[in-house]
Amino acid sequence: MTQSGSETISFGAFSLNANERLLLRGGAPVELGSRAFDILVVLTGRPNEVVSKTELIDRVWPDVTVEEGSLRFHIANLRKALGDGKDSARYISTLSGRGYCFVAPVQRSSQGDDVPGEVAASFPKANLPGRLVRMVGRADDVAALSALLAEKRFVTIVGTGGIGKTTVAVAAGHDLVRSFDGAVHFVDLGAVGDPCEVAATVTSTLGVSFQSEDLVSALATYFADKRILLILDTCEHVIEAAADLAGRIFSAAPQVHLLATSREPLNVEGEHVYKLGPLAYPPDGPDLTATRAQGFPAIELFMERAAASGARLDLDDADAAVVATICRKLDGVPLAIELAAGRVASYGIQKTASLLNERLSLLWTGQRTAPPRHRTLQATLDWSSSLLSEFERRLLRRLAVFVGHFPIDAALAVVTNASIDETMVFGAFDSLVAKSMVATRPSGATMRYRLLDTTRAYALQLDVEEAEFADLVARHAIHYMRWLKETGTEWPTLSSAAQRALHLDGLANVRAALEWCFGPTGNAQLGIRLAAAAAPVFLSMSLLTECHRWTAKAIEALDDATRGRREEMHLRAAMGVSLMFTHGGRDAARVALERSLAIAEEHGDGLDQLQVLGPLQMFHLRTGEFRTALHYAERCSTLAEALEDCGSATLAYSLMGISLHLNGEFGRARTALEAALRTAPRSNHTTTNYLGFDGRILAGAILARNLWLQGLSDQAVKQALQTIADAETLDHPLTLSIALVWAISVFLWVGDLERADKHTDRLLSTAELHSLRPYLAVGRGFMGELAIRRGDIDNGIASLRHCIRELHKAPYELLNTPLTLSLIEGLAAAGRVTEALALVDETIQSVETNGDLCYSAELLRVKGGLVLAASQSNSGDAAKCLTRSLEVGRCQGARAWELRTTTDLAALLADRNERESARELLQPLFEQFMEDPNSADLKSAARLLATLA
Repeated sequence: MTQSGSETISFGAFSLNANERLLLRGGAPVELGSRAFDILVVLTGRPNEVVSKTELIDRVWPDVTVEEGSLRFHIANLRKALGDGKDSARYISTLSGRGYCFVAPVQRSSQGDDVPGEVAASFPKANLPGRLVRMVGRADDVAALSALLAEKRFVTIVGTGGIGKTTVAVAAGHDLVRSFDGAVHFVDLGAVGDPCEVAATVTSTLGVSFQSEDLVSALATYFADKRILLILDTCEHVIEAAADLAGRIFSAAPQVHLLATSREPLNVEGEHVYKLGPLAYPPDGPDLTATRAQGFPAIELFMERAAASGARLDLDDADAAVVATICRKLDGVPLAIELAAGRVASYGIQKTASLLNERLSLLWTGQRTAPPRHRTLQATLDWSSSLLSEFERRLLRRLAVFVGHFPIDAALAVVTNASIDETMVFGAFDSLVAKSMVATRPSGATMRYRLLDTTRAYALQLDVEEAEFADLVARHAIHYMRWLKETGTEWPTLSSAAQRALHLDGLANVRAALEWCFGPTGNAQLGIRLAAAAAPVFLSMSLLTECHRWTAKAIEALDDATRGRREEMHLRAAMGVSLMFTHGGRDAARVALERSLAIAEEHGDGLDQLQVLGPLQMFHLRTGEFRTALHYAERCSTLAEALEDCGSATLAYSLMGISLHLNGEFGRARTALEAALRTAPRSNHTTTNYLGFDGRILAGAILARNLWLQGLSDQAVKQALQTIADAETLDHPLTLSIALVWAISVFLWVGDLERADKHTDRLLSTAELHSLRPYLAVGRGFMGELAIRRGDIDNGIASLRHCIRELHKAPYELLNTPLTLSLIEGLAAAGRVTEALALVDETIQSVETNGDLCYSAELLRVKGGLVLAASQSNSGDAAKCLTRSLEVGRCQGARAWELRTTTDLAALLADRNERESARELLQPLFEQFMEDPNSADLKSAARLLATLA
């Protein structure tokens, strides 16, 4: 007896939902007996089909024996409830001797998203809002728009405020959702106050992150190979930025379809404009009947909304003429019609028309030169405001401080004050919702609210005392500062669009509060505190450019009272991290981080110091100052021991592990790295909030390298693959890139070129999509190394040289030495031995100076080979280099380097005809490496031993 899902069947003025056992007429419930309701469900489920009396009885009374008289009785009651036969309306036809047939036109719609379960699961980040259960008068527009969008790819719906652009765009998205396999993304730009934030809002909504200042280019690159429908809603107030973004995406991404809504065209290449007109309403004339009037969408919408507000209407010909006059006065604008219809329950149709006519006449006379949309909506909103109580109007003005959706607790926290208590707010708030001045949206078990854009713009014009306004916006800023502190630790764990949606509404209000705080009439001191609270959230969301913008404004506003305090400490630290990733500036980032540390040491606690020392250590690693980085890692470790916080322990162990690893202390490094992975997976102080990536992933990636250097090749590969898998679950591009970079180095050391090639492709695509420039350069360097190993030496050398230059400019020196080693080997393979010798000597000196001593043994081994390649007479000098390499490798516990060097030294002895000495040198070490006999180095050693035997 039920329809599938939450399907609604509409016919005439009725809507039927079998699941909810609800029949509505013009939005008002219709009283209907259970048997009559079941009969209606069966008949509407098979419109224009004859359903026999026997089948109806079996369906409606499945376990009871009844006579045909009972069926005729309930059919009669059903016809009466529907008004069947009244005003020529026909719904149920009796076919003598055959049964009954439902003859009225039927429309079906589904409540909520039309995305099938399997599609929704495949696209968990698609955030298309649910379509209206019933949309009046727009079916043809939606069909035409969907066809135009499918053909032309880029369409802008243009119309006046309140005309229904968003509603139609959402409906078109639902119609096309299957064509895009569920990949339909809705971006609400209505809450964006600054055009510079348009691209950031798109990235936040999509849940992608880019380490780039040019987010528009990054998004264009990201969409290049995607097939999706992107809906940019409410573009008019950020028209230039929205047009630039849409134009760039359209040009760069041939499979992306764009649907925008705006009060004016974007005026960019490829755009097709769809002008959305008003709802049709009856022409002025004496012969209008109620039946004919209800065939016009404007009348239908008015009647539905009036009934929904509680009005009991039975439209006759006289009332139909009045309603038609109202709709004509409102130019068929849906928003204006809804606002007017909401007054009918209080004033009746005649009085509503009278009030509306008086108010609009006065206003139109004074604004003949204004655009029609301003005349109509301004007049309607003026009129609606005049029907509010003084307190309701005051509350509406106070609610206009919110941008986008907000929960009731935020409203209570912000709009109350000494003279406005919660009881007063609740009563007036309910009234504003009932009068359609505040819109609602269910969100799980709670409700969220917003002022429609036109309503908010109108409310912001209402007079308010300067002191009251200052108190209001300050309360708004303080509330969202508290909200940031309460929710800040949740941000790194949010991965789906549904999870991010509620937080993004809050973030829009944070931006609005920051704009006011640092504006001409704002409160800069409050802005400093708000920016300090927002900075970790911007970092965890990879909104680095925005982080830099607000921290810079806040730092500029510091005075003697705030300088040197905790807020400056947090601001300087966030600025340093954002500079480190976006601007690549050595001096500015260092100054900011060191200033933050100085304040933390004077005024902060151990956790504060730790959270600054971590970024400082990473800064010095990135700039190639490895000895200094080790110093900061040791300080982190000392502080973490005193803190009972697993996040702090993870950070300290991770940073100590990588510094010890790079310093060549592989035993201590492994202990620290394994300790980092043993700590709890999450804590209240996740490293993503202040480092920009997950410290546990870094620990796992470096552990894989460490295991290989200690001679555990098979374990190293398993650890590298596991770290990549763990990083993929986090949906964080920077963290994944870190895992890939270090894992690829392991695959190259092992000699698994196929696996290295595969993961390098993954690194390149990830880095390019998210504008991670240093990682993109490293990936190209790896491609150069692979080219050399496969015999394409010249191209490999060129790729490596370009890569190293790019990393110097970044600056990103963390992988400079291993990439330079690959370049040296490429030069040697090309016969450019003198050039290679000069570069290896320069690199050895750099390693000694900077402290990445983990490569010392390998550099000495490579130098030995180059010395011998320069002249066979240099075998003594070559042997000295190899012997020194062996000493360094054994001292560090780098058994992998030891195996390579021992193999080379044994080959040198064999060339001197000291075959027995060569075998005695290599055989014992070779026998210790039986974990992975297929590694490239072990195969080389085995081949040499075979010749010595």
